[in-house]
Amino acid sequence: MDEEVDNRKINSSFLRDHNYATEADIISTVEFNSTGELLATGDKGGRVVVFQREQETKNQPHRRGEYNVYSTFQSHEPEFDYLKSLEIEEKINKIRWLPQQNAAYFLLSTNDKTVKLWKISERDKRPEGYNLKDEDGRIRDPTTIKALRVPVLRPMDLMVEATPRRVFSNAHTYHINSISVNSDCETYMSTDDLRINLWNLEITNKSFNIVDIKPNNMEELTEVITAAEFHPNQCNTFVYSSSKGSIRLCDMRAAALCDSHSKFFEEPEDPSNRSFFSEIISSISDVKFSHSGHYLMTRDYLTVKVWDLNMENKPLETYQVHDYLRSKLCSLYENDCIFDKFECVWNGTDSVLMTGSYNNFFRMFDRNTKRDVTLEASRENSKPRAILKPRKVCVGGKRRKDEISVDSLDFSKKILHTAWHPSENIIAVAATNNLYIFQDKIN
Repeated sequence: MDEEVDNRKINSSFLRDHNYATEADIISTVEFNSTGELLATGDKGGRVVVFQREQETKNQPHRRGEYNVYSTFQSHEPEFDYLKSLEIEEKINKIRWLPQQNAAYFLLSTNDKTVKLWKISERDKRPEGYNLKDEDGRIRDPTTIKALRVPVLRPMDLMVEATPRRVFSNAHTYHINSISVNSDCETYMSTDDLRINLWNLEITNKSFNIVDIKPNNMEELTEVITAAEFHPNQCNTFVYSSSKGSIRLCDMRAAALCDSHSKFFEEPEDPSNRSFFSEIISSISDVKFSHSGHYLMTRDYLTVKVWDLNMENKPLETYQVHDYLRSKLCSLYENDCIFDKFECVWNGTDSVLMTGSYNNFFRMFDRNTKRDVTLEASRENSKPRAILKPRKVCVGGKRRKDEISVDSLDFSKKILHTAWHPSENIIAVAATNNLYIFQDKIN
């Protein structure tokens, strides 16, 4: 984005075969780890696929940046809650990486009810020469053992193993919509519609309820929690957003139960824009701290807003994602698209924002130059190393050759989940069952 914003190259795309795509193949979350060397995706079938970045070699310097499948494992299985007669989907709602402490990698993945901590490790040696077992693993008859052997480690083909280390369950009555790892690397929080729980990564049998907005009488319920995140470097601070379009900043030093917030961010509604859909489109679907911790970014149905933590009454910046859909809200309500939950991400320097839209479009906004661009992730224009051309949507009137009419947008193709490499201009975009990885044009 520092050079021409549109000169982005597709680097590689992980495409499952369209003919065999099922509901279970739809990607439901995308997340880079803290170095950007690994990229994890979760899908509706409960699977986690981890991609690893290729190392650069002298004879193939351009291959740096290509991501190949590193490990695939089944994280969650479908379950049935017999007490409530409810099916619990296996769909992965969120994945969060833990900061790397040793050679192994750790990630948290969650479905609607259960969070799991997974360890991903490599094994390239195997022990041989056991005394009590033969090479097939069968227990030997102790009477046949005449001499003791010293087991040795022999080299073997590299194996990547994913093992579940902890299972955090039975703490949420409602569906978990987000998890966030604290900067203290010891705790994390899980959030559902009405409550936020704080967990220690070592302790699975108890958690602390730090936010509870459930009213005594459920008929008085006016809002739900939509997302929550810890501050990137203050372990006592977190924010959560609501379906009423407000964001609350809480300080865990002030009280054990953070029902009373420290700061409250909300933009008063313009009465001239009031409509039947105002409440629905003002619901915040995602909230993200900037890497610096000075700003917040929120995504509602039509806009992305940047808030300064020191200014609560109005956002610092507002970006229109797809303002041309304002006239289409009625049909979007009828086909349920108005309830889609789009995510938003910062680039590594907090200077560019990215979020998704319909028709496999995704939008980027440069905060310094105020330029924005619409790009498309599709199989038709995803030849490796092809340069993406900016797309434009026209609203009525004469349509130019390279423009697409708002009436011909495909609302079944939507980009809800995106991720940005923590330090480089590499992005991952999930378009239904396909994962696209784009990077800046390399001169």
